[in-house]
Amino acid sequence: MRSNWFIIAIFVAIVIAYFLPQGPEILPLKNITDIGIGLIFFFYGLKLSPAEFKQGLMNYKIHIIIHLTTFVVFPLLCIACLPLFEDGLQSESWIALFFLGTLPSTVSSSVVMVALAKGNLPTAIFNASLSGLIGIFATPLWLGLVLESSTDFDFFSVLQKLMLQIVAPLLIGLFLQKFLGNWARKHGKKLSNFDKATIILIIYTSFSNSFSSNIFVDISRSEILKMAGIVIVLFFLVYYGTLFASKALKLNTSDTITAQFCGTKKSLVHGSVMVRVIFGSTANSGLILLPIMLYHSTQLILIAWFAEKYRSRKSDLQ
Repeated sequence: MRSNWFIIAIFVAIVIAYFLPQGPEILPLKNITDIGIGLIFFFYGLKLSPAEFKQGLMNYKIHIIIHLTTFVVFPLLCIACLPLFEDGLQSESWIALFFLGTLPSTVSSSVVMVALAKGNLPTAIFNASLSGLIGIFATPLWLGLVLESSTDFDFFSVLQKLMLQIVAPLLIGLFLQKFLGNWARKHGKKLSNFDKATIILIIYTSFSNSFSSNIFVDISRSEILKMAGIVIVLFFLVYYGTLFASKALKLNTSDTITAQFCGTKKSLVHGSVMVRVIFGSTANSGLILLPIMLYHSTQLILIAWFAEKYRSRKSDLQ
């Protein structure tokens, strides 16, 4: 898989953060990552295709399944996991898991996997793109509703940061799309590599802060294994839940593939950016990223396997 280098680079960045938590002092990493975040969403706005959006707009049954799963069912499942954590709402591990549950679907890998499995590609592009837009507001809204009473989470302060660092660049990108949109889509692979490089840098700085503050000292291996087990169970619950919903709504196979593949995905790009914007350079930012990285690796491996399985069943496709 082409994404292998990205996963390997993530773990290499974590290892470097462990041994060199201070990083190169000559580089203003905070400013670089802040600029990188703005550029990610500027390019995201440039790459959104109005034609593809319009083509996938009318398939409302899939929209309902995907977005209810992504922004309602998934967060509620994470809330249902609350009894598994001794400190409840005060548990940083549970907050990290809940943060994962509130994230939008990933765009690039959802579309690639749907194409590989011969699913409904225009609808996948529409929903993956729309999910990213909804997530800009849904993620902090969920965090505000659940965490504001138990932590020092300030929803309006976070919303202000999001408007400045994410929404403003996105709107500028959308405004300039008619001038630079074709260029952005033509160089989509290069821009995607830029996104990934920015994410790797964010992950490095997040884990650097965590290692410097010894935040992982109090986390046992059993806690990490528990988190890995939970994210795997969540994946299968959502994957087969979307299959059940698709059958209940009598979707054909290609639409079912799209619902399953887009509904189960969680975006590491949005997660890394949101961690930076919402939680800043706090000591626990590396811990908050842990479930996202575990889930990201899980979803890539399992969805790739399911995509190949669907692709080989040519006679069943409708």
